[in-house]
Amino acid sequence: MFKTEIEKEVFALKPMNCPGHCLMFSSRLRSWRELPLRMADFGVLHRNELSGALSGLTRVRRFQQDDAHIFCTQSQIKDEIEGCLDLLKHVYGIFGFTFELKLSTRPPSFLGEIETWNRAESQLEQALNSFGYPWRIDPGDGAFYGPKIDITIRDALQRAHQCATIQLDFQLPQRFQLQYQTNEQGELQTPVIIHRAILGSIERMLAVLTESFGGKWPFWLSPRQMAIVPVFPSLDSYAHEVQKKLWLAGFQVDCDLDSGTTLNKKIRQNQLAQYNFIGVVGQTEQANGTINIRTRDNKQHGEFSIDEVIKRFRELAETRTNHAEDEFAGSSSESNVAGATSQLKATNLSDSLDD
Repeated sequence: MFKTEIEKEVFALKPMNCPGHCLMFSSRLRSWRELPLRMADFGVLHRNELSGALSGLTRVRRFQQDDAHIFCTQSQIKDEIEGCLDLLKHVYGIFGFTFELKLSTRPPSFLGEIETWNRAESQLEQALNSFGYPWRIDPGDGAFYGPKIDITIRDALQRAHQCATIQLDFQLPQRFQLQYQTNEQGELQTPVIIHRAILGSIERMLAVLTESFGGKWPFWLSPRQMAIVPVFPSLDSYAHEVQKKLWLAGFQVDCDLDSGTTLNKKIRQNQLAQYNFIGVVGQTEQANGTINIRTRDNKQHGEFSIDEVIKRFRELAETRTNHAEDEFAGSSSESNVAGATSQLKATNLSDSLDD
C-alpha cells in the first residue's frame, strides 16, 4: 500500500473496495430478505508495486477494476456462482475470448472450519458442472479465506492473463462482524462474500484487447468509427453537415479537410489510422444527400443515405459485432446490397490481380 503518516496517524491510498463494501453492509441491520445483496464499484485503486514489476498497462500502480461483492447466505452460493459464470461467458463471448477455468481448493494454511470449506467447494463444483465448460482442480491454491475459481484468457500472442476472478470469502464478514437476521425472531447469522470481477483491471484488459484486435478496434468499441473525406474543398460544409448528423446520433466521426492532400492519400491515411469506415462525399453525394461508404480494408459498400447509415450503425453497435465492416452491406436497401456486392467482387478481383 501507499502509506503516509499525518499527525502520528497512518493513512493509505485506497488499495481495494472490499472494506468499504463491508462498512456499507454494516451501516444498518440487514434482513435475510435482502440477500443476496450485490454491490459494484469502479473506484480507483492503488498498489505500491515494485518498479521492476511494472509493465505497460498490464501491471500498474493506479488502476480501476469492475469490482463487485455479493453478500449471500451459504445456501445461495451455488446460484450466485452460476450467475457470475453466465456473466463471464456473455462478456468474454462479446470480445471473442476463450478462457480456461480451474477450481482452487483449500490451502495448507487456511482460516475457518473444514466443514465450511468442504461445503463451499462442493457448491463451486456443482456450479462449474452446471456451467458446462471444461474445468480442472488446482489443489491447495485457494486463498486462505476461501476457495476460488481462477479464469485465464489468452491474448493474440497466446500469453495467459488472469483478468477475471470469482472468490468466496468467509473471513472478511467475520472480521467486520457482519450479520443479518435469519428470521422474524431476530436470530443473527454471518453472510458469505463473493468477490467478483469479470474484466479485472480495466488497464490490463485494454492492453489485452489492443493486442488481440491488433489495433483494429471493432466498430462498437472504436474511438474512430468513421472519417468523412470530401472530394473537393468546396464540399467541406457538406462534410461538416454529415458529421454533425452522425455525431448527434451518437457516433465518433471526424472530417479530413486537408486541402493539400489528394483524395486517394486521404483515404489511405484514414485507413491506416484504423477508422472503421471512410465516408467519401462528392458533388453527387451532396446533390443526393448521401455518403459513399468504404472500409479500412478498402471494401466498397457504395452510396447510402445518411438515415440509412445511422440506422445501420445503430444495428452494428447494438449487436456488438466484431465484423461490422463486412456486415454493413446487410442494409434494408436491396439495390445498395447488390451494388456493394458487385463492388466487393471487383475489389477482391483487383486485389488478387495485384497479388
